[in-house]
Amino acid sequence: MENFPLFLIISSIVKILIIAHLLIIGVMVMIWAERRVSGWMQDRLGPNRVGPQGLLQPIADGLKFMFKEDLIPNHVDKPLYVLAPAMLLVPALVGVAVVPFGNSITLFGNEIPLQIADINIGILYILAITSLGVYGVVLGAWASNNKYSLLGGLRSSAQMISYELTLGLAIIGVLMLTNTVGDNSALSLRVIAESQGSHLWHWNFLIHFPAFLAFTTAMYAETNRLPFDLAEAEQELVAGYHTEYSSMKFAMFFMAEYMNMIVGSAVVVTLFLGGWHFFGLENVGGPVWSGIISFGIFFVKTAIFLFVFIWVRWTLPRFRYDQLMNFGWKFLLPVALTSIVVTGTLWITTGSRLVVGIGNVVAAFIVVSIVAGLLVMNKAPEPAIRDNDRQITPSALDAIE
Repeated sequence: MENFPLFLIISSIVKILIIAHLLIIGVMVMIWAERRVSGWMQDRLGPNRVGPQGLLQPIADGLKFMFKEDLIPNHVDKPLYVLAPAMLLVPALVGVAVVPFGNSITLFGNEIPLQIADINIGILYILAITSLGVYGVVLGAWASNNKYSLLGGLRSSAQMISYELTLGLAIIGVLMLTNTVGDNSALSLRVIAESQGSHLWHWNFLIHFPAFLAFTTAMYAETNRLPFDLAEAEQELVAGYHTEYSSMKFAMFFMAEYMNMIVGSAVVVTLFLGGWHFFGLENVGGPVWSGIISFGIFFVKTAIFLFVFIWVRWTLPRFRYDQLMNFGWKFLLPVALTSIVVTGTLWITTGSRLVVGIGNVVAAFIVVSIVAGLLVMNKAPEPAIRDNDRQITPSALDAIE
């Protein structure tokens, strides 16, 4: 027992180094996978020249950015201009600290949880850290002293306000049905993962399916990924908030984006997809192998969700800005609020997870139908166009053409 604090310190340092390196390697793999998967989806060749199957392309891209001239325009606010990329990258690195990426491993009689820090308010920590990332975008846009960059930064802040509410409200139902373990709070990500167990029907994405969709959609918007990348829409804003950036500062923005994708996918797996559980497979083997297998299960689930990230980007077109805001405020937010009310009511009255799951889906369908119907009824009529004393609408004119 005298060596326990030393062992705890050493194991924590090792976990920090492993996770930090895995994140960096994950960014490189995601850059390669993004280009290869998009090429496959569009029936064209992706990167295939640098290394076998283009595997060394991320290294070539990194070297290109490192040796590129680092330009700092004269009209920028230099301290904030230089600080902004780091303000976006650091929260992405720090946020992964509370995510449990496996069960535990027993070495030399000591149990090592596969998690850097298990704190009782883990989910609140995640929400707080991820919301800090928008400061890097807004400050980088403002410090660039460029109108297009500023518009991108303002769009990003508006997106954050719209979708952060949905992001927080969508997990309330999960917390309501999470069983506390000992002194650990239901806000702990490890407790949330353990409460789902190995059975698929206990996983939260089935019980809280509308909240799962709302949380996932809000996370796409938080990471500024298509179809929600209005902060960097090249057709409208040149490149948005990073227009004036080059070299490694430009690369840091995209490293942060891919890191946020990895952390966000890991959080979704923990909250809704059972964490490291998979039909009891995580318990196979001894105290060491069971931990390694649980880490492998969590890794595979996260990788599948990252593939969905890429799939969505190259499938859906970019929303218009007003469509994006309407979708957040008029659809996702009501669905998240309805999920809270329905989950609380049905759980108190019936105590059945099956009834709660069915009730959530039915209630979400009703709410979306009502909102869509109200929007259609309140839609302003199309203005008429006079053509040789005949009144025709723009839609009729399109049909004639």
